[in-house]
Amino acid sequence: MSTMNKSKLVTRTATASALASILLLSACSGGGGGSAASKKQDPSGKVTLNFITQSSAIAPADPNDKLVNKRLEEKTNVHINWKNFTNDVFVEKRNLAVASGDLPDAIFNADYSDYELLKLAKDGSIIPLNDLIDQYMPNFKKVLEEAPEYKSMITAPDGKIYAFPWIEELGSGKERIQAVDSMPWINVEWLKKLNLKIPTTTEELKKVLIAFKTQDPNGNGQADEIPLSFINKPGAEDLAFLFASFGLGENPDHAVVSNDGKVIFTAADEGYKKAVSFVNELYKEGLIDIEAYTQDWSTYLAKGKDQKYGLYFSWDKANITGANDSYEVMPPIAGPDGEINVTRTNGLGLGRGKMVVTSANKNLETTAKWVDQLYDPIQSVQDNWGTYGDDKQQNIFEYDEASNMLKHLPLEGTAPVELREKTSIGGPLAILDSYYGKYTTMPDDAKGRMDIIKNIMAPHMKADNVMPSVFNSIEELDRLTTIETDLFAYVLRMRTEWYQNGKVSEQWDDYLKELDRLGLQEWLKIKQGGYDRATKG
Repeated sequence: MSTMNKSKLVTRTATASALASILLLSACSGGGGGSAASKKQDPSGKVTLNFITQSSAIAPADPNDKLVNKRLEEKTNVHINWKNFTNDVFVEKRNLAVASGDLPDAIFNADYSDYELLKLAKDGSIIPLNDLIDQYMPNFKKVLEEAPEYKSMITAPDGKIYAFPWIEELGSGKERIQAVDSMPWINVEWLKKLNLKIPTTTEELKKVLIAFKTQDPNGNGQADEIPLSFINKPGAEDLAFLFASFGLGENPDHAVVSNDGKVIFTAADEGYKKAVSFVNELYKEGLIDIEAYTQDWSTYLAKGKDQKYGLYFSWDKANITGANDSYEVMPPIAGPDGEINVTRTNGLGLGRGKMVVTSANKNLETTAKWVDQLYDPIQSVQDNWGTYGDDKQQNIFEYDEASNMLKHLPLEGTAPVELREKTSIGGPLAILDSYYGKYTTMPDDAKGRMDIIKNIMAPHMKADNVMPSVFNSIEELDRLTTIETDLFAYVLRMRTEWYQNGKVSEQWDDYLKELDRLGLQEWLKIKQGGYDRATKG
């Protein structure tokens, strides 16, 4: 979670390009006046659409400065007037725009939750897309024909589709790239210097971390090593990977499914209590980064680049400590009972609420045809990862015109997430497993991650089931959202306190009662119902 983004477009031949322009020009000429976003039309027939979007702070402030978007405009004869916000303020700005009634034509990279989609639809702020898809979106329809399971996943209980999705397939089942979120990366240079091996049990891990703290493995004569670091919230930088050594484990959803199909709340499991106690043992030894409970990504990253960590957690080590051999993934370790487990995450490469069209849009046909270009396989690949042929900065791809294929270039030490954030556009797209070897190669970092999952993680995944991508009703989502707001915050607060004060055992019974008071049983009932509907029909 991951988890990346963006793309661009290849002009296949002059004829193909001209044909695409003719198709879109015909849409423009047929199409009515403008919304607030699209009143003025160019003499050439170019239509301007107003979109709100978000992007990284390191990306161009104007998305039209990205080569991907420049090519899209040239190909489609549609100009997008972007109102772009950085990721950190986007949700607030997006919500303010909608609440004020000053609607753009569409919201790109919207990342709406299911509840938000249904609420916006009920309020009339966004429109259903079924007819637009049927009439004007052959590329997207082809995706849904090849992978029909996504049709049901993006369809709300009322039968309507309210958003264009982001789809990225990389593997399947236990070997899916999203099957593990947080991965542990251990400093093998420090291990080598101290003549230690990669730990295989929780007790060995504790001893290794103590050695990192006390034996000056970086050799500078100072006790500046950080044995263990993480970011204390659900996600790829959390240390929840270690919880699986004590039982069912933990994932960002706090939900696992037993092999007989029962949904279980991880943070109420007995093994969870044991895992929290183990983290407290590490805390009492002074092995945990003092900033772990408060640090943000930039702080975490800065220390990682300085190679300060003995063990840390991330989706990909290249994003934190670089693409070098100083760190290797630590395989799952046995807990006190000798059992080894890897908890599966429930994520798919699916973003259901990636783009919405608002009720203010008066150029629906043109908008739909523009979005459909994003689902062209070659275009989707670039939307997701980045571009080729840019003479101003490093490229993700080279384009082989003869085979109509984009081939990933070596990253040459660049952090993959940074290059992709600068050059890709994200948004609605689809990359199916069938595209690899046909339209594109697999990114080196993704291939490396999938090799780790296949060979090191998947053999230890005890769970055969995961929570499917259920599209609940607005009534169910209303209850889930209300419950989770307090329930999840309470779980995180108590976990954090217990890490430091060690009182998990004496407070456990009261904690379980509070979970029930906050609505856990109703939460489980809704989750179980969704699981049963999705898996049993």
